[in-house]
Order: sequence, then structure tokens, then C-alpha cells
Amino acid sequence: MDFLLKDGLVYTDGKLVKTDLAIIDGKVSFCIPKDTCSLALVNCLNKYIFPGFIDVHVHLREPGFSYKETIKSGTEAGASAGYSAVFSMPNLKPVPDSVENLKVQTDIIEKDAVIKVYPYASITKGQKGEELSDMVDLADKVLAFSDDGVGVQTDEMMKKAMQIAKEKGKFIVAHCEVNSLLNGGYIHDGEYAKAHGHKGICSASEYKQIERDIELVKQTGVKYHVCHVSAKESVEVIRKAKKQGLNVSAETGPHYLLLDDSMLKEDGGYKMNPPIRAKEDRLALIEGILDGTLEMIATDHAPHSLEEKSKGLKSVNGIVGLETAFPVLYTDLVKKGVLTLEQLIKLMSENPSKRFDLNIEIKQDNEANLTVFDLDNEYVIDSSEFKSKGRSTPFNGKKVYGKCLMNFCKGKLVYKR
Repeated sequence: MDFLLKDGLVYTDGKLVKTDLAIIDGKVSFCIPKDTCSLALVNCLNKYIFPGFIDVHVHLREPGFSYKETIKSGTEAGASAGYSAVFSMPNLKPVPDSVENLKVQTDIIEKDAVIKVYPYASITKGQKGEELSDMVDLADKVLAFSDDGVGVQTDEMMKKAMQIAKEKGKFIVAHCEVNSLLNGGYIHDGEYAKAHGHKGICSASEYKQIERDIELVKQTGVKYHVCHVSAKESVEVIRKAKKQGLNVSAETGPHYLLLDDSMLKEDGGYKMNPPIRAKEDRLALIEGILDGTLEMIATDHAPHSLEEKSKGLKSVNGIVGLETAFPVLYTDLVKKGVLTLEQLIKLMSENPSKRFDLNIEIKQDNEANLTVFDLDNEYVIDSSEFKSKGRSTPFNGKKVYGKCLMNFCKGKLVYKR
């Protein structure tokens, strides 16, 4: 079916423009035919049309852990929230450390995914850090390599991985964590941990490995991306690397931008790794997205069962984020004047599209990957209504603005409210 989206505010070429937009044969057209009888009319007056969001950091849990999430449920959650593409992390069973193991996942993606899914292959076999995955054979089947969930501990292993990735033109996407500095911690080593008798995770466990990796980037020239930045020192390390002209990018998450450890509760919805840190970290992250040090926001969508998240701050790490990301960021950053709407769209769509060369933009004759939002729609987040199997979020019960009304992916309508 072809569509005419009429009178919407369309984000194109870096700005919002009031215009009509047609989707004809799955492609964007600003050249509206004189005879529109064959087009399904969608009244977009006072509505916003954005390029589909891109989340470069999600856990779809399948294969291996489908009781937590499936590719179908995770991509349906993404579709309902305005996403055109998600990048799926490799902590699966089997780990995608070989062509054969990757195919187990891609077969399910081909069958069940509602939106685009770009799987990461692992850096090391079984994500154990002991030997490299079949990187050479996997390189033409993935955009990037990651061991997300664990940091690659040895310099030698990471350097070898970077050298292969550089040779093959692929990214290293790094979860940065020094195991020897964790000391049994499970939330941020800050005031809340001290006041409530919790073991803390120091910020050095994150930024020290980023420092190590930056030195290896200098030696190898690899395309390098840092996952879920949470600490102020990490922002400064990345900022310096960019000033040196290194091929480095980084992401942070909505929860790190909006929450700090003064807001923690004894609730599994506040338990993730890296942890929610101090107010000064949160403010440094906001400064980082404003000055371009952190050029994208990714959710680290990590669903678990209710039982796994029932142990308060000693629950397993991970919260869901696809269905809350845009509304909480729009409500707390855009409506409060911290970011412009255009800046938020760059962080959630334009910048990741450019960095990973996805061409998810609203341009004449481009494949239609776009979403329609009502920014005046006020509601309360209710995790029981999520399409994701996961329910654990610190934003449950939060009053927000911004509802996805429609989502087109690969030229097809994949969600309608």
C-alpha cells in the first residue's frame, strides 16, 4: 500500500520542515502525484515525522534465552517505539563466534524480525577472552565485533582483534571494564552505596580500559566505538581521543543521562552494568552529548524475567529501554530546554546512521524508514503494556510526552497505534 502523510513536520536534511510526504513503492517521495486517490491518506497535522531511530546496543536474547526476549518480541517493541534498526549483542547461546553459530541467529532474524537487525559477532570465542573468534570468516557477514557484557582483559588479545577488524574494515565495539577493579561491586561506588551498605563499582573500572583501548586505536587505526559510557572520566578520555583525530565514537544511555545515584531505589529496575553513577557523572554525560563527544544514545535494552529482577539491587544486570527511550528523553531533555528536538533526532537516528553507514534518512527516493509521533500525547509509562517480554525499568510510572503513532521500515508499515 502507498501512503500520503499530509501536513506533517518532517525531519530532513538536519531540520524540521512542514511538508507533505508520500511513500510510493516503499520509497520516500516529496513529489506528490496530482491524483492521490490511490494513496492512503494519513493526516499528520501537528504531528512529527522522524527518520527511524537506530539503537546500536540491544539484547534480543535469542537464540538461547528466549524466556527473556525473542527476536520477534524485541523487534515488535522497537517497531512500536519508532525504531527502524537495532544492533543485537552477542551474549547468546550459541555465541556468534563462527559463521555456523551466527547463522543460528540470522535464520531467526530473517524469519521473525519486524525491523532491521544487525547482529554483532563476538570478539572472542564464547566471549571468554581466551582466543579470538573466527573474525576473518565472519567479517563479511557483520558490521562489527563486540564482547559486550565483558571487557577484553588482555592488551594482546584486543590489539590482535583490532588489527583484524582494521584489515577487514569493521568496527570494534567495546564493553570497557577492568575485572580486577570490580572487587565484588554491583552498584556505583558512591554515596548511596555507602549509606545503604552496598558494594561499589569504581569508575576507574570503566575509564581505565577505555584509556587502554585508545592507545591500541592509535597503534592500529581501527574504527572504535565505546559502549554505554557512564563515568565523567570516560567522557574526558573520549573527548581527548577525538581531538587527536582518532576514529572513535561513543554512546550513552537514557538512564545515565536522566538518573544519578541519589535517585536509586532498592529495586531491580535500577540495576544495570555499568551502574547509574553520581550527579557529576550525569552532568558530564549531558555535556558530552551537547559537544559531540558522545554522538549517540543507545538503550542497552536488556530484558530479564521477573524472577531475575526481583532481588532489588542484587538482581541480575539489565533493564529494558526501547519503549521508553524517546519519551523520557523528549520529556526531560527537550521539553526542559537541555536539548533541541533536532539534537535528539541526531543522537537517536542521524548520527548512528552516518557512523555505521546505514542511510536511514528521509530523502527523495530513499527507502522509507520513518516514524510518526504525536509529541502532545501525555501518558504514564506502564511496563505491563510493553511489547517486550522485559518489564524492569526505572521509568515505570513516569509521566511523559511523545507517542509513536506509525512506523515504516523497509518501505512497509510495521506498526500502527
